[in-house]
Amino acid sequence: MLYLSQMIGEPVVDSSGERLGTISDLAISTGEVFPRITSLAFKGPGNVPFMISWRKYVDTFDDDGIVLGVDAHDIRFSYLQPDEVLLARDLMNRQIVDTQGLKVVRVNDLKLSQSGTQLRLLGAEVGIRGILRGLHPLVETAAVGAAKLFRKKIDEQIIAWNYMDLLDRDLSEVQLSVTHKRLDELHPADVADILEQLDPQQRANVFQHLDDAQATEAISEMEDEFQADFIEDLDEARAAGLLGSMDPDDAADIVRDLSYEKAETLLRLLGAEDASEIRRLLGYKDGTAGGMMTTQFVAVESDATVGETIEVLRDLPNDHPTVHYVYVTDEYEKLIGLLSLRTLVLTDPDRPVAEVMHDDVITVNPDETEEDVAADIFKYDIPAMPVVDEHGALLGIVTVDDAWDAIEDDVSGDKTRASVGKVLGIVLAVVLLLALYTLIVLQLAGVVGGGWAAA
Repeated sequence: MLYLSQMIGEPVVDSSGERLGTISDLAISTGEVFPRITSLAFKGPGNVPFMISWRKYVDTFDDDGIVLGVDAHDIRFSYLQPDEVLLARDLMNRQIVDTQGLKVVRVNDLKLSQSGTQLRLLGAEVGIRGILRGLHPLVETAAVGAAKLFRKKIDEQIIAWNYMDLLDRDLSEVQLSVTHKRLDELHPADVADILEQLDPQQRANVFQHLDDAQATEAISEMEDEFQADFIEDLDEARAAGLLGSMDPDDAADIVRDLSYEKAETLLRLLGAEDASEIRRLLGYKDGTAGGMMTTQFVAVESDATVGETIEVLRDLPNDHPTVHYVYVTDEYEKLIGLLSLRTLVLTDPDRPVAEVMHDDVITVNPDETEEDVAADIFKYDIPAMPVVDEHGALLGIVTVDDAWDAIEDDVSGDKTRASVGKVLGIVLAVVLLLALYTLIVLQLAGVVGGGWAAA
């Protein structure tokens, strides 16, 4: 097997043995499963770049260089074709969205396979061995040998080309992905993890392969700092459509982080009801019960019957959030009680809800801090906390999921601040170990070189 890193910089000679230059790149045609090398790029005297047809002119090749089958005077130079990609320029050090490993990895080397006079691209090396080989083959050999002493293995990590698709046909910005057709098989949280690791252009390319339902779920699963940036980069029509399909509290959180101009544009594109709901939530401060509550809850008036309430639940859309309680209000929308689903199922359908509701309801006001709300939810072990105004009118609910999010944000912030010193210590240790390892490798190389010279 050959690797691109082993060939770059090796000599190119003609049939008479005259040195023409050094290999700078290899080109493939992207239409094949395991594409053939179609063109050879090399640098001649004065680093002048040249490109020739591989099929027409290359006779033999290995990791020591390339020998052409013709004399230098008989060569006709060519140009990169529209369907060709340069391996070193366009693929090396690019990112791959690995939807199986649920991560973004980098192309550290490219593995090639010889078949007669043909050379084919097998796949991308995304592991540590590609990095070591890029430093020098001796470094890779030394590292693999050292690992064996400790009964460890440093395996190749190859992603075969037939599992890749080009996401961007602009050859100046080629990106790869393990086939994005698998994205619809992943959990939205996994898709979000992948999208967060991509730059905006890559993110947009992958996002094109998600339908609106998948896209909405993926955005909802993203970390807060990515959501607004992502919506900012989308065209306005799709961005507004996605916001309109989200839970109002999630949409409000994103709109709150957008630029004023973008936020107003998207709100104007939304339906009147959706826009009004989001604007109402934006009126509450971030980090408060009002800022974190959702307005998607089920409430009935006290004169409704149990049977009528069950019909209300049956008529809810399929994408309505999980209902834990049905809230009971008076004619002025003041919260006066709640019903569990168990109570509704076990009660005579003709009984008024006012007769069977629980009237001892724990509530918070919209200015309560999210930390205090979360603490109360866990203290009283309830799945949702009603938020009421100064008159007791029901404004929304804070779910246990929202409480967990608030706690995770708080804890992750503390961990980040506390771990700075630890991370710096680890980085320093790694740098020192790498310096020591490099020194040992150089010393070993000097000893071996001296032995050859003496021989």
